[in-house]
Amino acid sequence: MILKHKHLLGIEQLNPSEISTILETAESFLEVSRREVKKVPILRGKTIVNLFFEPSTRTRSSFELAAKRLSADILNFSRVSSSVVKGETLKDTVLNLEAMNIDALIVRHSASGAPHFISTFCRSHIINAGDGTHEHPTQALLDAFTIRQEKKRLRGLKVVIVGDIIHSRVARSNILLLRKMGAKVVCCGPPSLVPLEFRTYGVDINYNLDEALKGADVVMMLRIQLERQKKNFFPSLREYISLFALTPQRFSLAKKDAIIMHPGPINRCVELSAELADSARSVILKQVENGVAVRMAILYLLLGGKEREDTD
Repeated sequence: MILKHKHLLGIEQLNPSEISTILETAESFLEVSRREVKKVPILRGKTIVNLFFEPSTRTRSSFELAAKRLSADILNFSRVSSSVVKGETLKDTVLNLEAMNIDALIVRHSASGAPHFISTFCRSHIINAGDGTHEHPTQALLDAFTIRQEKKRLRGLKVVIVGDIIHSRVARSNILLLRKMGAKVVCCGPPSLVPLEFRTYGVDINYNLDEALKGADVVMMLRIQLERQKKNFFPSLREYISLFALTPQRFSLAKKDAIIMHPGPINRCVELSAELADSARSVILKQVENGVAVRMAILYLLLGGKEREDTD
């Protein structure tokens, strides 16, 4: 099966059936990643560029592994060693890379909407690997894959997302996906980081973490994104930790079989205690493993089919 879209720009463009297709396809690629020989020839001859203008460990590495395990050729673009530092524009950078006859661009950029802008003039497939504070669709898909792996479903689950919601592209994509798939989402954090406007996404907002955690099936912790903050959003880090850090005592308020998630990087003992990060209830490293399988599925579904009903 293939996706009807030429690009993956955000969860907003996907319907529940397409989300399910990606998650089901990822199941088979997870098995490939666990083999002794972790390679299939599906994308042999395809050329993919990791176009990352922001630092990344998990997303960039897992896309590179995903491409290689599908037998595609992969080029890793580094902003600091490129002509961008000489003043080359984003459009010229992309046009020059595309002139080398590539097939797909995986784009991470600090500007919200950058992948959408590139898709207006680029012939290649575009995959959004995180754009500003807008979306991070592949992270939400791998999170959904992990939840379904652990809970066997998404519909009806209570998922609590805690932390810097306003600056988090991960939170936005997860909210969109989870609501589309029938989960209940509760956002929790300081009022300055979880504005009431988020209710328009169909989520509940609770500024008391102890109350929010009651009956939770999944607890997703987010770090404070200081690099995106232009002002102080709370009085002190000590106060934030006292009110919104996930500790074993607080986590006991969730369901007995609740799981802990984090998109990384973790700031241990800030949003999440080290004890919980390394506990059996944590699926953080499973998220990382599943990220390769989900990104293999996306590359296959976008680039692997011979026929596609392009609607973008």
